[in-house]
Amino acid sequence: MHKGSKITVALIIFVAILTLPFFYNRGKVNKGPEINLNTSAILKLADKQCVEPPEWMRANHMQLLLKWRDAAVRNGQTVYTNSQGKSFEISLQTCLNCHSDPALNTSDQFCVSCHNYAAVKPTCWSCHSWPTEAKK
Repeated sequence: MHKGSKITVALIIFVAILTLPFFYNRGKVNKGPEINLNTSAILKLADKQCVEPPEWMRANHMQLLLKWRDAAVRNGQTVYTNSQGKSFEISLQTCLNCHSDPALNTSDQFCVSCHNYAAVKPTCWSCHSWPTEAKK
């Protein structure tokens, strides 16, 4: 084992280089995209509540949209009743009515910025037209 010390030094250097990014980023928190919730539509609402609770929507909005798609296209349903018993029209416009503000140019804020941050490509716009402005 006359090369044992060289191998040991090489392994230590390899492990140090391999773990460098983890130690460099230790304690840093990526806050994610900043979302402006001060759209004119949201500010006008007396009850500032989304279709479902915000925490649930952050985690499950895609499942909800897929459920809406199946209910509307395959079953002909046009109304969604949430977990609190409140009814909403099954439409992307239901989301865009609040999560879009042409005056603030935020029509892409809720979709594009978050999806870019998460590195996912939504397929909504393969069938739907990208909104130029939300209908009120």
